[in-house]
Amino acid sequence: MVNDKYNVWIEAEEWAVGEWDIHNGNTDVIVEFDNEKRWVASFFTYNNISKIVEKNKSTGECLNGKYFWSSDMILVDEVSRQRIQEVIQFLINEGEFERIFKIIND
Repeated sequence: MVNDKYNVWIEAEEWAVGEWDIHNGNTDVIVEFDNEKRWVASFFTYNNISKIVEKNKSTGECLNGKYFWSSDMILVDEVSRQRIQEVIQFLINEGEFERIFKIIND
């Protein structure tokens, strides 16, 4: 997979201007390789997890903020395109991509 070419789709890039906070946010990411296989993961900032837990404490969700769960979660310092692409390339190079991202069934 190391030499495969791929495209990265970031859900947050579809949002209205100003809705994407790279320092406190989360977004789904789809990576599509030239072989047409598609993989998905959700990127969250560390700060965003704290904000979600605080919100859940006040709304009662997730046992009043006692737990948080998200499938295929990757925690990062920021959810910028640059950071997301950097993490994807690192995971590919290290042979960890297929273990962390989930393949999307056709």
